[in-house]
Amino acid sequence: MTAQIRVENVSKIFGSKPKSVIPMIKEGMSKEGILNKTNHTVGVYNASFEVEKGEVFVIMGLSGSGKSTLIRCFNLLNKPTDGSIYLDGEDIVAFNKNELKKIRQEKIAMVFQHFGLFSHRTILANVEYGLEIRNVSKEERREIAMNNIETVGLKGYEDKYPDELSGGMQQRVGLARALANDPDILLMDEPFSALDPLIRREMQLELLDIQERLQKTIIFITHDVNEAFKLGDRVAVMKNGQVEQVGTPEEIITSPANHYISDFIKDIDRSKVFQAEHIMTRPNALVSLKDGLNVAVKEMKENGISSVFVVNRSRQVEGIVTIGDAIQGIKEKQRLSDVLRHDITVVNQEEYINDLIPKALESQFPLAVVNGENKLIGFILRVHVLSGLVSEEINKSEAYYV
Repeated sequence: MTAQIRVENVSKIFGSKPKSVIPMIKEGMSKEGILNKTNHTVGVYNASFEVEKGEVFVIMGLSGSGKSTLIRCFNLLNKPTDGSIYLDGEDIVAFNKNELKKIRQEKIAMVFQHFGLFSHRTILANVEYGLEIRNVSKEERREIAMNNIETVGLKGYEDKYPDELSGGMQQRVGLARALANDPDILLMDEPFSALDPLIRREMQLELLDIQERLQKTIIFITHDVNEAFKLGDRVAVMKNGQVEQVGTPEEIITSPANHYISDFIKDIDRSKVFQAEHIMTRPNALVSLKDGLNVAVKEMKENGISSVFVVNRSRQVEGIVTIGDAIQGIKEKQRLSDVLRHDITVVNQEEYINDLIPKALESQFPLAVVNGENKLIGFILRVHVLSGLVSEEINKSEAYYV
């Protein structure tokens, strides 16, 4: 992947003489101490990280951690006191007014927590707004706006007004308006925090669906650790204006940088973070369609298992054969295909444990885990799913019996 945004030693101090405060921070003075002594507020201090093109990068932290201050530095609504922000290799902190205007109109769009819709405009007119101020023709901006209204699932509501829509639908309008300018980067400042839990979950899924289709670079702000780990390809955790750790959800859970991170993530729902590939066991025994029942029995006996997956030449799953069926088939002079069972459950390696629970409980056989090419790469027992919920260390050494 390619870094689209590079943040280097960015600080944002609020007050009349912000640069005078930086030496005090370097000396270890706290935010509270600086505020009391100088009447300056430390929003962000010495933040450095990269955001890859096409990833969802989540900045997470409690109230006052500096996350909202930081996201506003990306479009210079907050101009950094110190440091640089490189967008496609250019330091936008040094941009003049016209260059900055162009960036805001064409490359970066923002979705706010409280929607920011114009109550006197229809949904269509709200979505068209950014195109209108860019002097895009009426016909073209209507076509673009309608396409984006459809993208966020609001086709048929274009002539309604914001107060006729639910909170979740209003947030969809805000997202459509941001997408209408076809920005490279979406800044989303706690966009779902004002929604009730059910609508919030729906919007999270909607965002993931849209991202899969459009592949934008998204910087997403939240105070909710479960939301952060559900949405983020990588997550930056902030505390008191500083970035404490950057990593994938799995990296942060399994290798927290310090006690603060450990405490912060202790209530995370691990079933929504760990995926099938994290808890699966790679199969030691496989049988090909071209093999006979005697080969299948031999593989099961040598590996101490009571069933074995059967794959084709492309290592795609055809079914499973049990030791009982295989022995009976040999007695009756049947072929492997005659006793092959097809009532197995196949799951993708990226499916979350939370989604595997009902599948594991309903299936009488291990779950077959496949990759994007539908090749068998592992299996999951019920005990794997349960252990994935209660432990960071997944025991993959159990023999597999069904």
